[in-house]
Amino acid sequence: MRAGAEDALASGSIGVVSIHPHAEIPDQLFTDPEAEARWRARFTSARNSTPDWARLAPDRNLYVSNISGVWEVYAWDRATDTHRQVTDRPNGTSHATLSPDGETIWWFADTDGDEFGQWMVEPFGGRAPGEEPQQALPGVHDGYPAGLEIGSDLVASATATDDGTTIWVNRGVQGERGGATIVYQSEHDAGAAALSYDETLLAISHSEHGDSRHPALRVLRLGDGSREEDNTVVAEKWDGEGKGLDAIVFPPIAGDQRLLVSHERRGRPELLIWDLATDTETELHLDLPGELSADWYPDGRSLLISHQYRARGELYRYDLAEGTLTRLNTRPGTVGSAAVRPDGTVEYGWSSSHSPSVVRALFTDGTDQVVLTPPGEPAPPSVALTDAFVPGPGGEIHALVTRPADAPDGPLPTLFSLHGGPHAEDEDRFSAHRALWVDAGFVVVHVNYRGSTGYGSQWRDAIEGRPGLTELEDVAAVHDWAVRTGLADPAKCVVEGGSWGGYLTLLALGTQPERWAAGVAAVPVADYLAAYEDEMEPLRAFDRALFGGSPAEVPDRYRECSPLTYVDEVRAPVLVLAGENDPRCPIRQIDNYLDRLAERGVGYEVYRFDAGHGSLVISESLRQRVAEVHFARRALGLASPVV
Repeated sequence: MRAGAEDALASGSIGVVSIHPHAEIPDQLFTDPEAEARWRARFTSARNSTPDWARLAPDRNLYVSNISGVWEVYAWDRATDTHRQVTDRPNGTSHATLSPDGETIWWFADTDGDEFGQWMVEPFGGRAPGEEPQQALPGVHDGYPAGLEIGSDLVASATATDDGTTIWVNRGVQGERGGATIVYQSEHDAGAAALSYDETLLAISHSEHGDSRHPALRVLRLGDGSREEDNTVVAEKWDGEGKGLDAIVFPPIAGDQRLLVSHERRGRPELLIWDLATDTETELHLDLPGELSADWYPDGRSLLISHQYRARGELYRYDLAEGTLTRLNTRPGTVGSAAVRPDGTVEYGWSSSHSPSVVRALFTDGTDQVVLTPPGEPAPPSVALTDAFVPGPGGEIHALVTRPADAPDGPLPTLFSLHGGPHAEDEDRFSAHRALWVDAGFVVVHVNYRGSTGYGSQWRDAIEGRPGLTELEDVAAVHDWAVRTGLADPAKCVVEGGSWGGYLTLLALGTQPERWAAGVAAVPVADYLAAYEDEMEPLRAFDRALFGGSPAEVPDRYRECSPLTYVDEVRAPVLVLAGENDPRCPIRQIDNYLDRLAERGVGYEVYRFDAGHGSLVISESLRQRVAEVHFARRALGLASPVV
């Protein structure tokens, strides 16, 4: 670390616990007004998700958008091309869906981002003046949502609490819905996964074998009565230790009992069709190198295949009878949320590192165009990513790299941005966050470390038994490569991430102190033992599967992999951002870590916000980004604001 940077960031009295220095938030990051306006526009420009439509009324659609300055739910009537904001809550709303007939909108109401709450309903056309949204499911208690399957005559909903998972069926049309019948209850993590079109079969994902990361499937036949015993088990499927099964969807055809399933029998997510009528399965052997997911075409004769490989996505149509695979004409980049409308049009979200996200449609005549454009100017473009493949201790590591376009030759300050998850990946998609760091003069390096998805089951599961430390071996290999090749200035390397990436950031600062000049950790795991005690039960189940047991069973593993264990080795200044209502990385365990930093007199700053695991409020996101970049540039001895 550059001499003097730690002293410059230290504030408060050494040894005073729980009085933490607040992050500085200047009015601007750039002295150039155009540069300042450009980075802010990338965050504030209107964006929206790919629309979801009602199965029996495809002109009725829902999407989430930041048009109001907060991510909220919007209704779109395609027949009249009218849009309506549905929700208006201080901390935003992100989960919503439609009833099959399009008459009602379902959205999930939590409290200030804590993810714990109830499903609410209201008419698609809007509530009457003074009318409040109604609780959707009488008899269902508050909890963390674990799946919602809405039919015309029944709803299957799953809720997780500290006691485990409960799945209910509520029968009857909305407004006359009867009481809730419990059809499944377990102390283990589970969820409602798929409902057949005729509403007779319900697929349940469960982890009764003790491993929520590799679930099994159970299918129930839903009876006509209101008693639990009226619902019978049709079939079970489990591929054994370390091989998960995920129910995707039944075909949109009455009486069709084929369930599309994701499996990993050959070391990567692939596809099979499970016919519940005969309890037989057909594996689909597709000549594609990456990981696969899919959806049905409306006639049930073809599949829309989503193929993810080396941080890029593409779409295919697979004809089941002919066994033919046809690539659809999508552009290079990341493809997400793809689905087939009743007329055969394929709608999907698309972006690349250079180009902001849009909703596009591939029509049956072969044309491709944007179908949903939010108001206002689009976000300014950014610099494209390049690929790097670095030898690592567990195999080749894929990194994505971008460098400021007008930067001088030679090593530059470098941000190693570590994704959350851990079961996720950095992709060739647009990121206002990345673009800001590039504009601020940083090379940005994304590391798809072991634990990431997109590179096969073995790569994803390599962190089992030693999470955190395993990923950081890969980060170290990429760091060495970046320094060796002259890309990164070894004295000006910053490690940064949110959620699991925030956990890795704090762990890196303590276990690799010689590598880092500063760290920025957003909503991190900081004290794993305390985090396990306070976090939501679905994450405790995930941790037990990842570590090989609970802290009571394998305490040494949790201590070995906890950032708090290494806090006395931290030398670089660190900024920690934390949500007061976060159920995933709770606030108490972060305070434990900060108190230890305060005892040691290490240079650090803290940004606390009144939300959960991140914020859906755009102005809040802007403040956090300002705090992060301003902190990092000061820690490196660089001018802030950026000249």
